Amino acid sequence: MPYFSCTLDQNYKSIQKLIFLFCSFDLSCSNKTGSHSLWMMGTYIRGRTPFPEFTAYVMLDDIEFGYYDSNEKKMIYKGIHKDSGRVKDLDNHTGLFQQLFERIQLRAFNVKSYFNHTNDIDVFQRVTGCELAANDSSGLMFTKDAYNGESIVIDRYDGDDNTLRIGWRWPDIENKSWTQQMNFHFRYQTMYHPHCIQYLEKHLRNERNRVLRKVKPRVRLLQKTLPDSGGAKVTCLATGFYPRHIRLTLLRDGQPVSDHQVTGGELLPNGDETYQMRKSLEVSAEELQHHHYNCTAEHLSLDNKLDISLEAEWETGTTITQSPVTVLAVFVCVVGATCVIMIWCWRRRKEQKLAENQMFVWNRFSNPQGGI
Repeated sequence: MPYFSCTLDQNYKSIQKLIFLFCSFDLSCSNKTGSHSLWMMGTYIRGRTPFPEFTAYVMLDDIEFGYYDSNEKKMIYKGIHKDSGRVKDLDNHTGLFQQLFERIQLRAFNVKSYFNHTNDIDVFQRVTGCELAANDSSGLMFTKDAYNGESIVIDRYDGDDNTLRIGWRWPDIENKSWTQQMNFHFRYQTMYHPHCIQYLEKHLRNERNRVLRKVKPRVRLLQKTLPDSGGAKVTCLATGFYPRHIRLTLLRDGQPVSDHQVTGGELLPNGDETYQMRKSLEVSAEELQHHHYNCTAEHLSLDNKLDISLEAEWETGTTITQSPVTVLAVFVCVVGATCVIMIWCWRRRKEQKLAENQMFVWNRFSNPQGGI
């Protein structure tokens, strides 16, 4: 079993990868049309780092509206006015985060002992959440734990038939005393699942406008020359869309490019409650001459599928698909023209002022009896 034994700088890079791995976990509950989900995600770091020992945040569907860390020890809200009556209600979540922190600490200690690790830094992560189906019936609840980038266990509870499936990556962990002493099924049935559904219904009522909005993607097809090979990288970029589900496809002569040839495809947040995705394909100069490449995008905000080519421009957004060099050249031309105009105007005003001064002097000496 691989584990970290490296310098502090390497550990920081590993932590960043772990956090990315954790955040890219497929929240499959929210993939169903018309359903909604509530997720709580926490990261516990043992060891000396510049990060808080524990961080966590809450997401309603694709909206992050609450954050907590062990330094502040309080909820930080996003998109909710601090004077709103909802803040007092949301403050109750602070206790939930503190409980999650304590449980993650205990689980991390037990897992570390199981592997007998002596790392300087260890990272334990948990994501847990539940689903409300399109007909407002309670759906599934998931919990996933990961330790130093390795998945440990996935719990799947179905409230309809009251069944719990627990998948340990290492079966012998299930026989340890610290797992046997907990009645997981009873906890999911009486606490975890009903409380999660209750919070989900409450926040969905208050945040419905944010959750149900639709924002169209801005889509561009870019081409970048690769100096080493003489070929090019063709990239399809969609950004600024909400909700997060989008189908982005690169095509060669009208046919989808196989997945193993395409890089990217990860969904990334923009920080303004919208998302972005890009997919890239490296092609030779010969391929670029003999084949036509385009990109299609399908999203809930669009009535029809978008079809973008290297020469196309999408009218509803700034999606002119020019190369970065062309864009830079246009920018330089615009800035240069602006500077020329500003200099001309300045010189023009200076000349006018000089002419006015000369006229004043001329009038003064041509009419010595006059006053000023």
